[in-house]
Amino acid sequence: MRYIDSFREGMHISDVYLCKNKQIALTKNGKEYGNLVLQDKTGTVDAKLWDLGSPGVGNFEALDYVYIDADVTMFMGAKQLNVKRIRKADEGEYIPADYLPVSLKDVKQMYSELLALIASVKNPYLKKLLDSYFGDPDFAKVFQFHSAAKSVHHGFVGGLLEHTLSVTRMCDYFTSAYPMLNRDLLLTAAMFHDIGKTKELSVFPENDYTDDGQLLGHIIIGTEMVSERMRTIEGFPPKLATELKHCILAHHGELEYGSPKKPALLEAMALNFADNADAKMETMIEVLRGAGDNQGWLGYNRLLETNIRKTTDC
Repeated sequence: MRYIDSFREGMHISDVYLCKNKQIALTKNGKEYGNLVLQDKTGTVDAKLWDLGSPGVGNFEALDYVYIDADVTMFMGAKQLNVKRIRKADEGEYIPADYLPVSLKDVKQMYSELLALIASVKNPYLKKLLDSYFGDPDFAKVFQFHSAAKSVHHGFVGGLLEHTLSVTRMCDYFTSAYPMLNRDLLLTAAMFHDIGKTKELSVFPENDYTDDGQLLGHIIIGTEMVSERMRTIEGFPPKLATELKHCILAHHGELEYGSPKKPALLEAMALNFADNADAKMETMIEVLRGAGDNQGWLGYNRLLETNIRKTTDC
């Protein structure tokens, strides 16, 4: 099959993809059209189905595998498909594993590194708390398979693990650069900061917000998960519990970015910086990868709030 990351402007595509999202929208003239998101293991692409009444348009729904005939175009620096024909694919026309986006890094190796960082935590209460989650085979399986986002960054199998490990590594560096930081507290907070995403987002191939995700969000969910587990550990210091919960609650940094609290501890500030840095770097990397060989300006990116392009080759 022709994977999404190989799409180039002007290509004609005839292949099967997972229809991640399907919405019916209206043009400025009031005409209905299909607004789709198609997916394979290399990523997603927006697709437009302008003529819903065409005889080449069959019945299909979100999360169906669909066979399409489409042309690759560019819109605001991003690839887009202009779909001419589409139908629900038949069994045997696709292999499901081809449609789950997966981390480019080795998941088992990343989890081993995360466990090694857990082993370096000296505080017995934080160590026991970490082991109770990451040492549980059932939780480990869920955590390794989950994404870190629906679409913004690390929205792939292994994405939650990749992001968590990257943030934890960065926090570990901060502790050597800024010795005032409490390493055990910061690393524990880093490993738990997005744990709520295991319940905020549904599993693949859906990878969409659950009811809890919509109503509570991963910050509140994660804080509750950690709080409930801390209460089962006899003698867990109340002040330490409060400081850990604060770091999780404040990791988005600003109230307008979803944090119930702004960082009031040095560790909370360090976690916010690490989380934001990894999220922004991965967001830009994914945009640049999606641009293929395009060396020009890619247009304004609303997530990064700037016009971006690749660095000039030297």
